[in-house]
Amino acid sequence: MAKKKKSRKNWIAGAIKHPGSLRKALKVKAGATIPAGKLRSAAKKGGTLGRQARLAVVLGRLRKGKRRKRV
Repeated sequence: MAKKKKSRKNWIAGAIKHPGSLRKALKVKAGATIPAGKLRSAAKKGGTLGRQARLAVVLGRLRKGKRRKRV
């Protein structure tokens, strides 16, 4: 039996397992924007926190019409 290819269409939904966990780990209140400096420093860390921060940076760049400085 041939393996079924995974769809790349909804990869973001599969990547975000625990919404709000990055915000909670960085101690930013709900509804507030995560400061770029905090996000930049978290992206340099290892483990789950670093991975989540790097994904947040990538998703921030994906927003249509929004230009963001590379972190």
